[in-house]
Amino acid sequence: MGLNTSAEAPLPVGQVSRLIGGWIERLGQVWVEGQITQLNRRPGAGVVFLTLRDPSHDISVSVTCYREVFDEVADVVQEGARVVVLAKPQWYAVRGQLSLRATEIRPVGIGELLARLEKLKRSLAAEGLFALDRKRPLPFLPQLIGLVVGRASAAERDVLENARRRWPAVRFEVRNVAVQGVHAVPQVVRAVKELDAIDEVDVIIVARGGGSVEDLLPFSDEEVVRTVAAARTPVVSAIGHEPDSPLLDLVADLRASTPTDAAKKVVPDVGEELDRVGMLRDRALRSVRALLDREERGLAHALARPVFVHPQRMVEDREEQVGALLARSRRTLGHLLDRAESELAHTRARVVALSPAATLERGYAVLQRADGHVVRSPSEVGADEPLRARVAEGEFTVRVAGEPGGDGAGS
Repeated sequence: MGLNTSAEAPLPVGQVSRLIGGWIERLGQVWVEGQITQLNRRPGAGVVFLTLRDPSHDISVSVTCYREVFDEVADVVQEGARVVVLAKPQWYAVRGQLSLRATEIRPVGIGELLARLEKLKRSLAAEGLFALDRKRPLPFLPQLIGLVVGRASAAERDVLENARRRWPAVRFEVRNVAVQGVHAVPQVVRAVKELDAIDEVDVIIVARGGGSVEDLLPFSDEEVVRTVAAARTPVVSAIGHEPDSPLLDLVADLRASTPTDAAKKVVPDVGEELDRVGMLRDRALRSVRALLDREERGLAHALARPVFVHPQRMVEDREEQVGALLARSRRTLGHLLDRAESELAHTRARVVALSPAATLERGYAVLQRADGHVVRSPSEVGADEPLRARVAEGEFTVRVAGEPGGDGAGS
């Protein structure tokens, strides 16, 4: 519950410390898991002092226990071991310090660790962190390689020497970290994030030599796995030896069985690449020569054909054909014109024979009234009506004599 305090009415330090102690006393006993980072067993002392640390976070707490409590596990527990303790929080009011008073200590066995790792593995796999479609391809020739490795370790030497032996111009950005123990997880996470933030780094190698299951636990830590999964730079896992398989192997873009194998997979061998280039160049040269030979033979075969040996022969043959067709067309057109002319003469003769002019030539005349109307019947004209008579040689005027339709003659 809150306290009523102010700048004018503050609480003394001792009272605040006693209040904190009272709140902590009410917490009761709790089971706590951590890794022992410091172990102090003073000869003749009845109390053992421990420091218990969270392997995934930079948080530690002091633990005390009676010697007889620690003696029950003294043969299997040492610095670096994971333990579970039953303890009651205590507040040392004089110094303002929190500690745990342990009444029972249990080492975490390998079987239990493996079971926890398997559970974490299933959980992360369900999130898709190990999916193959998340794997990114490595660059063919990385210019700058980030290396997370133990300081002056065999793993660092193996990676650097083998990589530079394969490609002398390769460069490294090295981050030396603790690869086991309580400091490994935060240092590895920080190193990966630092290298991932450098744009020039093309690939990151996380390497460590072999070790026991406990030694390799930092590389199965959930925070390390999620950091690698979130990295934008491809990550290669080279932890332990071939049988070792921490969770980092599953989330990394490529798993290498050893640090030496990582160097071989990340950096191409300059000698092998030169041999490959030479082989491809020879193959290309053979292909081009074969193509040129084939085309040259095809061209020689084409030039040997008659059309290329005597190209004018085709024109001469076509000239004769054109001449024959031209003469034939002229004859055909002449026959058609002659036939049309003959038919036209016959038609003209028939037209002339049937024309009014021909009738007039035979002595007939055509009578027309003054309005030009042709007289076809005596009833169409009146007495003394003048008419115009057309004959073959011209025309003249006549007049009707007597009654129309009678026997009178015109004059």
